[in-house]
Amino acid sequence: MSALAGETDQEERWGVFEGLPGDPMMWVLILSELVAFGLLLGAFIVARAVNPAVFAAGQAMLDGPLAALNTIVLVTSGWAAARAAAAARCASRSARRWIALAMLLGAAFIAIKLTEYGNEIASGASLESSVFFTLYFLLTGFHLLHVALGIVILAVVGRRATSSGVETGTAFWHMVDLVWIVMFPVLYLVG
Repeated sequence: MSALAGETDQEERWGVFEGLPGDPMMWVLILSELVAFGLLLGAFIVARAVNPAVFAAGQAMLDGPLAALNTIVLVTSGWAAARAAAAARCASRSARRWIALAMLLGAAFIAIKLTEYGNEIASGASLESSVFFTLYFLLTGFHLLHVALGIVILAVVGRRATSSGVETGTAFWHMVDLVWIVMFPVLYLVG
């Protein structure tokens, strides 16, 4: 009985993270990742204010329609992940199918982004071509790594598809969505 009481006390020490869906440690990771992305986006915005002509020229080389398609793909993937979490809470077998769809759409996002990179590189863009492209490739590459990690996390939690596991994985996946939803207009639309 005392071991159970100690376990309950430990779970209640999460403070602001208590009551959030999934594992509290995932929320610690999510917050740290949001800070990292926020700092990178802040650096991008400041550098754009200092070098508006360089950033306008770099932005003109980007494929906005392809990035918009990728936004739709990733947001749809987030919807599928949310459906997976709802299905897992009801102990439905469909949770695995929704996770698989979210993963498939995440893989499509990666394929589209790699196609976009290929087009940009073919047009002469590189990490060293301008401060715009240095920050652009850094931001989008860091995000792309998070998409790949998110797919791995969804695969792991999808094996058993428990409510807690799926909620933990989808919390990370929604962070990846949120970051892209902020990045897309900053990189592609705002001049």
